[in-house]
Amino acid sequence: MKSKLYKVDIVIDMIKQGQLLSLAGDEKVLSKLPKGNWIAGTIPYFMGVERGLFSQDLIFVNQLSNLVNEFSIKEYDSNNIQEIANDSYENGYTIIIIPPFQDVHKDFALKSQDIDNLYDNPILGWVAGKDLDSDDVPKTYNGKSTMSFSDKAIAVHVKLPSEKVGRLEIVNIFEQDRKGITIRPLEDGFEIVDCLIDGEKMNFAKYIEDHNIDIKPPLTSSYSGAIINVSFRELKDGTVSLYAPVFKDLEYRLSIPVDNYVTDFEKNIPKTNSPIEFSCNCILNYLYGELEGKRIENFTGPITFGEIGYTLLNQTLVYLVIE
Repeated sequence: MKSKLYKVDIVIDMIKQGQLLSLAGDEKVLSKLPKGNWIAGTIPYFMGVERGLFSQDLIFVNQLSNLVNEFSIKEYDSNNIQEIANDSYENGYTIIIIPPFQDVHKDFALKSQDIDNLYDNPILGWVAGKDLDSDDVPKTYNGKSTMSFSDKAIAVHVKLPSEKVGRLEIVNIFEQDRKGITIRPLEDGFEIVDCLIDGEKMNFAKYIEDHNIDIKPPLTSSYSGAIINVSFRELKDGTVSLYAPVFKDLEYRLSIPVDNYVTDFEKNIPKTNSPIEFSCNCILNYLYGELEGKRIENFTGPITFGEIGYTLLNQTLVYLVIE
């Protein structure tokens, strides 16, 4: 399996050969592809084999393990996203690409923990994006029809033989600031106006501004012992906007800033002898860690507007191996 960047004509040849592919690229190149066994999302930022880079001419290709030649490609919106786990095979994995800040994105993020059979098989993927300096609209693609969507998610469910199993890993280089403040939202959602800071009701945006808090590191919370990140989007008019939702029944803390993103990722990645089937990393790590021109050992993939590892994640590296 070679997961790397290719020129458009080579990707077209792969599609014509009937290969099962998960693709990432700019709309300019994805719109040139023929019908076939592929799904895709827009993004022009990548971690290549040699370095992190921006490209609107290349397509990142994940050649998926189609070991028993059984798979299904399905579109999802807010009406059927809760069925994603039930649509998977008894033994397999699912890769999903979701457009940002659409109903399907918000519904999945807020309600994923209520999805039946969510953890039976790996469900992973990413949030589509765009050139940050453009007015482009992030899109997903169904290769079966070559239709693109700004408001629908696209997923491929892949069946594995009984002797194989998919393993999803989430790498988070951020640690909670256990000596700092506690933050408890007053309601679920992608925004915080007022919240309880160390038990006292305050406007969160004002608190951040008054205390000159760096919002490059994410908020963090513990989900059954696992640290989950929620990244800051912006502060405006007394409101803190976020790239993932917070929940009123969880306690959040600020995280400790990271000095060297590449080193911290490489030392936190578990050792594996199995090839990486799929991986992606966050656009905020790419920007804040200045990953353009740098390399994370053994990991390539799209740089995304959010990662999916059973639920919506921020500022993480997510990957899948088949063992």
